[in-house]
Amino acid sequence: MLTNRRRAAAEQANRWRSIGLIAIITIGVLGSIAPTEPWKLIEARAFDYLSTLLPPEVADDAPVIVAIDEPSFAEIGLQWPWPRSLHADLVKALREAGTKAIGLDMIFAEPSTDAAADAALAAALGPDVTLAGDQTVIATPQADQVMRVEPLPELLAAGAMTGIASIALDNDGTLRRIPRYPDGFAAVLAKSAGVTPADIPDEALLQTFGPARSFQTVSYYQALKPAEFLPKDFFRGRVAIVGLSLQSSPSAEAGGADSYATSFTLRSKHLVAGAEIQATIYENITKGLFIATASPFLVAALTIFAVLAAAVAIWRNTSWVTALFAALAVAVSVAGSFLLLRFAQLYVPPVAPAFAFVAVAAAQTARDYAAERRLRRSITRAFQQYLSPVLVDRLAAEPARLRLGGERKTLSILFSDVRGFTTISEALKDEPERLTTLMHRLLNPLSAVVLSCGGTIDKYIGDAIMAFWNAPLDDPDHAVHAVEAALGMLKALDALNDELAKEAQAAGEEPIWLAIGVGINTGDVVVGNMGSEHRFDYSALGDAVNLGARLEGETKNYDVPILLGELTAELAAARFTVVELDRIKVKGKTLPTRVSTVVPEADEDALAIHKSVLDDFYSGRLKPSDERLDMLQERLPTLRGYYGKLRARLKG
Repeated sequence: MLTNRRRAAAEQANRWRSIGLIAIITIGVLGSIAPTEPWKLIEARAFDYLSTLLPPEVADDAPVIVAIDEPSFAEIGLQWPWPRSLHADLVKALREAGTKAIGLDMIFAEPSTDAAADAALAAALGPDVTLAGDQTVIATPQADQVMRVEPLPELLAAGAMTGIASIALDNDGTLRRIPRYPDGFAAVLAKSAGVTPADIPDEALLQTFGPARSFQTVSYYQALKPAEFLPKDFFRGRVAIVGLSLQSSPSAEAGGADSYATSFTLRSKHLVAGAEIQATIYENITKGLFIATASPFLVAALTIFAVLAAAVAIWRNTSWVTALFAALAVAVSVAGSFLLLRFAQLYVPPVAPAFAFVAVAAAQTARDYAAERRLRRSITRAFQQYLSPVLVDRLAAEPARLRLGGERKTLSILFSDVRGFTTISEALKDEPERLTTLMHRLLNPLSAVVLSCGGTIDKYIGDAIMAFWNAPLDDPDHAVHAVEAALGMLKALDALNDELAKEAQAAGEEPIWLAIGVGINTGDVVVGNMGSEHRFDYSALGDAVNLGARLEGETKNYDVPILLGELTAELAAARFTVVELDRIKVKGKTLPTRVSTVVPEADEDALAIHKSVLDDFYSGRLKPSDERLDMLQERLPTLRGYYGKLRARLKG
């Protein structure tokens, strides 16, 4: 009897060890796969099903969607984009109808072809109007570049506000999370309506209300004439969101413009218009309907509890009752998650606890089944052989991701490049060491000048230098210091050329004459750590950087050593004699941009003559034979080559 008891105790101890081992492995496996994207997708799909089960109804005071839809295109009879004067009429009509806030889910980042229509829209806008902006993160292996697009300044002059309408989709292309922009479209619209948005926790999930067109929706043409097409006081005291919203909502497979998948797409198979998504976000943040996500510690605790519950359920044996326990555990996990989501607005993913219970029960059931089979073959061997414990030494950890990017700042960017470098390289192609030494002798003093003027050397691009001012340290006179550096670089180059000439004379060789072109532009850029998690540099990105590089390349076309962008010239004019040379077309701008240079020594009379010549050139009155060109070549020797180029352009 004692032996049987000892044997039973040993068997029970072995069973507990077996269950304990299975429990540890289950927790370890869950811990390792929980951070992976496939597992996150399973939890996200569980949220889609639960959050769309018995969803809350849309409130009576929820935003009204003014849809740019098929009937509106038919009634209005104009091709898209519609003239902005039409949007102005809509704003006026909505305001007169008693709307307390208007959101235009459209981006007006550039002037249209109709200036009068732009002016009409600007005149119609006011503090009760929110215009859409966009913020995009362009991810590359080197950096995350943040690009922000905002409405035209003149559209904001009367008090209209900008709200970022960008949304962040999960990896499966579904919108589940409330955007975290402090100036998000819905948040700004709420403030303009006199409503204070709720504080949104991190990773807050979006509570949807139904498929596409769950919000009250009217066509654009109806809102233009609400008294004719809509009930009296339809808009009074309401918030209106205007945007593209087709009546035949596109399918998830076909896709569509400004349409996105939401949690309800899983059921409806159709996308939801961007305007309705903004209305959904508005309701979430103004009525506190968003759903918080459970902390990893709570999920881990519930998972461990599920493992312990499964261990208790199978600690004696496994049978068909075990399957009932497993089914009950899954039902409890799902029901509990739904109840917390619906009544506590907290999403606790049911997947991990349910998986943990089923995995432990199934694994032990499988072990019991295998043990029974072994027992049938050989009872003696079955009690003598045990599986060796397999320990998980270390959980796979997800590497921390270094978010790259930076801040938006106004910088003065300088590019310098050696003129005729290809010719020099060809001349020294059989002496690579000499070419390398020459580049070192050039770049060393030029770099020293940049640093002495407070600049930041971004990078060396072969024989070129890129540098900027006003980052990382603030420099109120960044444009002035950039121009000082350019002039200092030219002086340093003259000194180097003198040295090279003396060395060539001593060696009885032809001297190598070095010349550089310097382009400087000032503008808003994104500056910060750019690169990968292994290596990154402090650098700047943006259109202003691209224009600076272009100005450097244009110096040879104007035969001047320095070219300044428009803002650089304005900021540096107080310290230097800045002379305008031309106006060039720049990508993204409708008006030409002025380019200028610096003239170290110039008298006022010569500058006045130059201005009159330039005015005549712009107006088309300047002739190649104009005697003022000859006079200026003598009085402004720094620009002698420029005037020669100008005369050649006039001759055509």
